[in-house]
Amino acid sequence: MMTLLLAAQDTLQKTLDSASNTAANAVPTEKELHFIDLLFKGGWVMIPLAFLAFLALVIFTERYLTIRKSSKDESNLLFQIRQNIHEGRLEAAIALCKNNKSPLARMLEKGLKRIGRPIKDIEGAIENTGKLEVSKLEKNIGILGIIAGIAPMLGFVGTIVGVITIFHQVSIKGAIEIGTISGGLYTKMITSATGLIIGIIAYVLYHILNIMVEKIILKMETDAIDFIDLLEEPGK
Repeated sequence: MMTLLLAAQDTLQKTLDSASNTAANAVPTEKELHFIDLLFKGGWVMIPLAFLAFLALVIFTERYLTIRKSSKDESNLLFQIRQNIHEGRLEAAIALCKNNKSPLARMLEKGLKRIGRPIKDIEGAIENTGKLEVSKLEKNIGILGIIAGIAPMLGFVGTIVGVITIFHQVSIKGAIEIGTISGGLYTKMITSATGLIIGIIAYVLYHILNIMVEKIILKMETDAIDFIDLLEEPGK
């Protein structure tokens, strides 16, 4: 009798162990969230968002290199122009500006070509040339500001479209399934997150370029004042 009880107990234990292993294997493994996968699940809105991100990167790179090239120190140029003017070599000073190719050089060249006219005329020529040079530096920078405003709104549109699609599916099925709603929302909201990220980055890049341009403007104004002071020196 005892042997039969032990055998039954052993069989029951094996059955329980087998059932436990089966239940453990039946538990679904949690899938990892990959950012790239979420981007693809964002829908068609991710295409214009990707274009905006690429456009912002191209504009920033091109403008940054151009502005950086124009922001080099030109104190030596002004010194050489001063020497040439003191020695009466006006043509040499003009040729020096032509060979320099910087915004300041083009400003001073306009002023040098008008030496002999009233100071007001020289100042006006320098000021007008300076405005043109600043416009060249600021070219396409405003597009970054537009991208900073459009990208978050476009991402939000993608999320709204996704929510509408989800509730349309719920209306067709006639029942609310939490899996359908939550699963759809977390993938569709990636468009809002992407739009915000692109907008923030474009906003920062926009202000970086504006700060660089403002520094150049300040330097050009300072050098222009020094140039006018040079022309107003006695004997000039």
